Amino acid sequence: MNTKEQELLQLRKQHIPQGPFHATPAFIREARGAVMIDVDGRELIDFAGGIGVNNVGHCHPRVVAAIKDQADKYIHTCFHIAMYEPYVQLAARLNALAPGDFSKMTMFANSGAEAVENAVKVARYATGRPGIICFENGFHGRTLLTMTLTSKVKPYKFGFGPFAPEVYRMPYAYCYRCPFGLTYPGCNTACADYLEDFFTAYVAAETTAAVIAEPIQGEGGFVTPPPEYFPKLQKICQKYGIVLIIDEVQTGSGRTGKMFAIDHWNVAPDIITLAKSLGGGLPLSAVTGRSELMDKPHVGGLGGTYSGNPIACRAALAVLDVLFEDHLLEKAEALGKTLMTRFKAMQEKYEIIGDVRGKGPMIALELVKDRVSKAPATDETKKLVASCYQKGLVLISCGHKGNVIRTLMPLVITDEQLDKGLAIFEEGLSELTK
Repeated sequence: MNTKEQELLQLRKQHIPQGPFHATPAFIREARGAVMIDVDGRELIDFAGGIGVNNVGHCHPRVVAAIKDQADKYIHTCFHIAMYEPYVQLAARLNALAPGDFSKMTMFANSGAEAVENAVKVARYATGRPGIICFENGFHGRTLLTMTLTSKVKPYKFGFGPFAPEVYRMPYAYCYRCPFGLTYPGCNTACADYLEDFFTAYVAAETTAAVIAEPIQGEGGFVTPPPEYFPKLQKICQKYGIVLIIDEVQTGSGRTGKMFAIDHWNVAPDIITLAKSLGGGLPLSAVTGRSELMDKPHVGGLGGTYSGNPIACRAALAVLDVLFEDHLLEKAEALGKTLMTRFKAMQEKYEIIGDVRGKGPMIALELVKDRVSKAPATDETKKLVASCYQKGLVLISCGHKGNVIRTLMPLVITDEQLDKGLAIFEEGLSELTK
């Protein structure tokens, strides 16, 4: 008997190109909190969160109420034609929340990629330099420039070149697979110091506008640098007048137990990009940075027709209210401790788990065929994701070799839902390693 899901899959194959990827075959009818219900009535515990978009949960009542209220007033005027209060209010709040004891300004766009594009535009304009340094395993989007900044070739870049010029890539602080063959802490964070050598071998400091990095690499495998890394990187950038851009598209809005993940390193970047969970499910991104940088581009040099849509801004204001008034950052911190404890226990039990890393509830498990060679267990990871889906748990993988499981569950997940999800996950691990 055909199910509604099967019928919709046929329509999808007929009318939509194969390019858009799907982690599961599910079509969703409704979703609340950390649970999705598919069109056939099946309940799915959500550990993916729309790829880090649903930190405050699916359809949070306060976010939905803000969206409905704004939709009844006006939906679009274009900020460049007739301004509106939610844009200004949200900018002021983000300026106050962003790290750094200095004056800040914020502009809005629609997606994480657009935020990164605009951050780079600001950095190039303000410095008068063309060069941008990014990192191996980094992900910054799918537009021409951000696809260039993104490290992984397949599926993101393959066949889509030529790419944007003046982009240079250096190794990141991947301690589990150190690109320099060293071991932390004896390495003295040589990966950060390498930036000085990079200026000699690849691009001169005098022609470098910005260094852009994710504080925890998202698609790249939740690679999490040691405490010394970003302070060192910032010091070198300051030495040469280079803008430090921190891409918080996935890590921001409370994902790591802090509003901004870079707060874990006690660093105040020159520019921060935000998106995903900021809009509570609506398309919205932000570029927040030092006023003297953000205010450099000429009038009309930044913006876009839909950028900072009033409904999305109202949703984001509600998201911030929920994060702080409902103490979700504290809950995220506690959730992270629970997850780390549970995953470390699984690591001791299952040899396939080579590394457990992350901050707060933004945690990754890197799966390997054996812990000596650290050969990526790519096929096993795919099987685990598929097995968990069949049992009612939505997971997504990441990493250069697709062998990393990442947790992006909504921060409002209940203890019962979390326990059920983790039980399904461990059952899948047990079956995988028999």
